[in-house]
Amino acid sequence: MKKKLRIRYCPQCHWLLRATYVAQELLTTFEKELGGICLEPSDTAGEFAILCEDDVLFDRKTNGGFEEIKIIKQLVRDYVCPEKPLGHSDK
Repeated sequence: MKKKLRIRYCPQCHWLLRATYVAQELLTTFEKELGGICLEPSDTAGEFAILCEDDVLFDRKTNGGFEEIKIIKQLVRDYVCPEKPLGHSDK
């Protein structure tokens, strides 16, 4: 069964566009490996997190800020399909 991701974002910070961009990039890269991505507005101010089931793959607050999309792709790859090469994003 394919894994599904959730992106929780702060609507007060206007991070919906960032969440949709990240979702688009992940769905494009992992179109065969992912079962979908759900965008969830958060009640927690400043939250931006990517989760799979109950596992947090990325959290802006814990990480100290946003990461480049290639780092996020590596984190998702390592969790969902560690054998998948990411081409230039692996460098």
